[in-house]
Amino acid sequence: MARNLPMTLTQKILYAHAIRPPREGLRAGDIVRIKVDWTIASELAWNGMDKTYSQLGRPGLSNRDRFYLAVDHTVDPVTLATDKRAQKLADLSRDFAKESGIRYFYDANETILHTRFYRDLIQPGQVVLGADSHTSSHGGMGAFAIGLGGADITVAMVLGESWIEVPEAIAVEYRGQLGFGFGGKDVILRTLGDLGRNTVAMERSVEYVGDAVRHFTTDMRFTIANMTAEFGGLNGIFEADETVAHWLALHRREQKDEARYFKADADAEYVSRHVIDLSRMEPQIAKPFSPDNVFNLSELKDMALQGAFIGACTTTEEELVLGGLLLEQMLAAGVRPVETRNRLVVPGDMDITARLRESGLLDVYARAGFRVGPPGCSMCLGVASERAGEGENWLTSQNRNYENRMGKGSLAWLASGAVVAASAPSLTVTDPRPWLDKIDPARLRQILRRDVDVAVPAVRLEEPTPVAAPATGAASGPQSASTAPAGRVSARVQRFGDHIDTDAIIPGEFCHLVEFDQLGEKAFHHVRPGFKASVLAGQSVVVGGEAWGSGSSREQAVWALKGAGVQVVIARSYAFIHKRNLVNEALPFLVMRDDAFFEAAVDDAPITVDLANGQCEVGGRVFQAEPPTRIVQALTTAGGIVPAIQAHGPGVFEVLTA
Repeated sequence: MARNLPMTLTQKILYAHAIRPPREGLRAGDIVRIKVDWTIASELAWNGMDKTYSQLGRPGLSNRDRFYLAVDHTVDPVTLATDKRAQKLADLSRDFAKESGIRYFYDANETILHTRFYRDLIQPGQVVLGADSHTSSHGGMGAFAIGLGGADITVAMVLGESWIEVPEAIAVEYRGQLGFGFGGKDVILRTLGDLGRNTVAMERSVEYVGDAVRHFTTDMRFTIANMTAEFGGLNGIFEADETVAHWLALHRREQKDEARYFKADADAEYVSRHVIDLSRMEPQIAKPFSPDNVFNLSELKDMALQGAFIGACTTTEEELVLGGLLLEQMLAAGVRPVETRNRLVVPGDMDITARLRESGLLDVYARAGFRVGPPGCSMCLGVASERAGEGENWLTSQNRNYENRMGKGSLAWLASGAVVAASAPSLTVTDPRPWLDKIDPARLRQILRRDVDVAVPAVRLEEPTPVAAPATGAASGPQSASTAPAGRVSARVQRFGDHIDTDAIIPGEFCHLVEFDQLGEKAFHHVRPGFKASVLAGQSVVVGGEAWGSGSSREQAVWALKGAGVQVVIARSYAFIHKRNLVNEALPFLVMRDDAFFEAAVDDAPITVDLANGQCEVGGRVFQAEPPTRIVQALTTAGGIVPAIQAHGPGVFEVLTA
């Protein structure tokens, strides 16, 4: 098959996994079936996935050795002992692991979902779909990795394939040399501060390039790719290079021969290119309640804190070791921690905990006043026993600082593990650089085993060729998508602003629920109490602004909207994952760009929506929404992803993408 289109790194990986793609290569906007290498999920996601799996008849898995499940989101020893909701979620995952015989199941407090997967399993050039928005993390190893809702992941787990609309791409080019102790968190916070959340990256592939990238460790790349979710990107990805090859050679791998190294074509098409100068950069801190509300540390120096947390999936082994070495220097200099219980460090994996213990750094954390928790998402989600109190300012190395993220009324300030460690003893914002200057870089390398001499195979770039089309046994059915269902909705507007995230739509503490009516009762629980009552009173057309549904991949956000009685969602733009969830659950939505519409569609305004034509009548005027893609039309017509599979069988994507 001859290919003549220049392609980005993301497009090349997708083309290498494509089933019957266009002969000339892939363009942004192409709809393509793709073979999936891995599907991954947590117990919080499996709760909803199990419901979809049952609706599909609990069939066998496409490959039980390529579904990875970790119990990490809602669990710690206290919660597991006392909270029936956490017990139910953990037991549901355990039962499925036994039922299915999956190879990669990790029980409570063994690891964080992305930590073990990144360290032990992911290979460059693979396609990973995860029921968690931070699946983007694995682009740090040169994989195409995206978060989707649980229904999408369940289907891919069963069929071994999925579909995707090839994204537009932007390039973020890093220049300049970073000083010792600066990590991926500082880099991505600076990027968010300069470019903004849900702006240039929205629904796009973000390819991280530039001379500075060659000096980024794999842990740094992981963190940057991880927080591409906060940037608004569909995926973040680095070209796999000798640094990645060295990591693979150093760490034991069960699929050593699966690494595939691709490189973007020199004339690949990017919507835009953004240069970030890292020279002379200060440590960065993001104020509540947005990860792009970023400031130089010097602007916040000496601010009082009520707590310090080092942990969550974005915080790598490198950051944890560096934070321990920094605290070691502070203790040696006579710094003594003020009395508080509000210091917590949670390594992301039992292996990392063991490494910290062997090096003596776990004891350092304890002497610096930190409690050491077992692996898990912990305070990042604020749904287990560890939560920040109302009005408490916590400096945290996690990735999100939305309202109520660490607990009701909490205030999360995002920073690197080094900044949190330096600030923890005094509970005031403290510059880590004077302490970092005292650390011997050789000791950091030794603890992380980077000084081990290993044979590293040469990196050999390849060009992608599509996979052979599998025999799906597609059911008979229409070979082209039908139009969206006819119907008119006459109601009143319930108006929202920009960047309404899924934490706001349905807080994490209610994601154990799966019944629509129960979720509907909790919709917008903290930020708009009485939402369902307003819907039932007639405000059943929700109008939002930019980036509706950003944040978590939780499909419960759509279930909550349906359970509350919402009939249509209209917004300027949608987060990619949430939009897929709307499609999979057949909740009608429209993309509207006309400024005049948003001027007219004020709260409680009467509105009539013609779903067949994508037209909205409000304020005496008719406005036209953007037409959906054919596969979106087809899935909506079918009533969602599960009815589509019930109608077309294993060949559903062959039918819908024909």
